[in-house]
Amino acid sequence: MKPTSFLSITALIVSILIIWGLKEIIILFFASIIISMALCTITGKIRDLFKFPRWISLIITIISILLISSISIVIIIPQFTSEFQELINQIPSAVSKLWELSINTFFNFAEIIYKDNIPNIADRTILTNKLSMIPDGATLASGVTDSIKKLVNLVSNVGIGILQLFFILSVGLMITLQPNSYREVAILLVPSFYRRRARTILLRCGDALSSWMAGVLLSSIFVAILASIGLYLLGIKLVIANALIAGILNVIPNVGPTISTIFPLSVALLDTPWKSLAVLGLYVVIQNIESYVITPSIMHKQVKLLPGLTITAQFIFTILFGPLGLLLAIPMAVVIQVFVKEIIIHDLLERNYFSTKI
Repeated sequence: MKPTSFLSITALIVSILIIWGLKEIIILFFASIIISMALCTITGKIRDLFKFPRWISLIITIISILLISSISIVIIIPQFTSEFQELINQIPSAVSKLWELSINTFFNFAEIIYKDNIPNIADRTILTNKLSMIPDGATLASGVTDSIKKLVNLVSNVGIGILQLFFILSVGLMITLQPNSYREVAILLVPSFYRRRARTILLRCGDALSSWMAGVLLSSIFVAILASIGLYLLGIKLVIANALIAGILNVIPNVGPTISTIFPLSVALLDTPWKSLAVLGLYVVIQNIESYVITPSIMHKQVKLLPGLTITAQFIFTILFGPLGLLLAIPMAVVIQVFVKEIIIHDLLERNYFSTKI
């Protein structure tokens, strides 16, 4: 092996190790880019609509976001917090009730099926002894409670969370103030012959992210509205908390909607068991409306991600970056897909193919 080749491989390995060591900073920086893209998208919409200068549009955007956040903190957040706490407290009771219903159903079927063949099979004491190895409802409820406490403890490091949030918001705001300057700095890291093409690719990444964010925001709002209307008509308690959870978790495909169903199911199970089936059907209908009606109509320009790639991206980025990786898995997958399509497929494979054919 030539010394230059050895040095190149060594430099590549060292670079990968450095990037791996800085992975937490990288994911936070990517979150800042997402925030910046959101602000730039809203600012651009305001500038195009009212023909204001960019700095005036940016000020209007920031003031509007602060105003909406303040209203939410004063009006919505307290109600949501109290209802969410009540939801968490009701989950263990719902698990116990579900266990009790399962045992009673088992006994009823056993009495119907075996009462003629085995005289003593209807004796619930015998069945209880046979089921003694299975944990009871209290044990399951205790396990659920412990799991919830562990989950709360996992995200309860408020100090680090505040610092990370401050970093994301501050860097995102700085990028928003001068987006072109930061983009040009990134382009300077690319070889000179490829900089014009790199600029085009970065612009396409920005368009893809803007389309994704706008679509997800509108989709989540529709899901929250549909969930609140459906839960209200079914007479389910804690409508605000359940609707907001459904809207917020809709940002995370596949995983989010499944988790959001647990909370209204628990409330319905404690109220009237048949309502839990109605809630499950309601959420299935909402997700189908979101997937086949809302999303295609508002995200027709978005970069299309195959379901298998979506799940794979969520799995990989959650392992690499933790909960924040799960939240940012889809925008990262959108960016990676643009890079793969433009660089690997278009610039490398197709160009090499046609040059060979010629």
